Amino acid sequence: MHHHGRCGYGDPGMGYGRYGKRFGRHFGGGQFRVPVNVLKTDSSYELFVIAPDRAKEDFKISLKGNELTISYQVKEETEENKNWIRNEFRKASFERSFFIDETIDSAGIKAEYQNGILQVTLPIIPGSEQPAQEIFVA
Repeated sequence: MHHHGRCGYGDPGMGYGRYGKRFGRHFGGGQFRVPVNVLKTDSSYELFVIAPDRAKEDFKISLKGNELTISYQVKEETEENKNWIRNEFRKASFERSFFIDETIDSAGIKAEYQNGILQVTLPIIPGSEQPAQEIFVA
């Protein structure tokens, strides 16, 4: 589910997938879009989700088919009603989705939350760097 270079984005292994510009959809229609950095190394893709002051237990990472979803649900009871004069920083719920292909070792995906950044490591299967040949039916 990657681009095959058709639109200038993506890399074998990770891509925007069938959702095109909606890569990293909002959670529950909300407007908050958590920042994500993606780094490719020789052996893995590293996703860095910038989400400070969260409880690591409240992150959910799931893989369904080729779609990897990272989400965070704010618990209602943690929302304290304070008389903010200014409130530019808030712990909003979010969901981001990424599309991976057969070059990723899905069983070896790991996640770690440190210093406000959730790092998800997607190991590349050795020797699989070349994208699979896609056959188009006319």
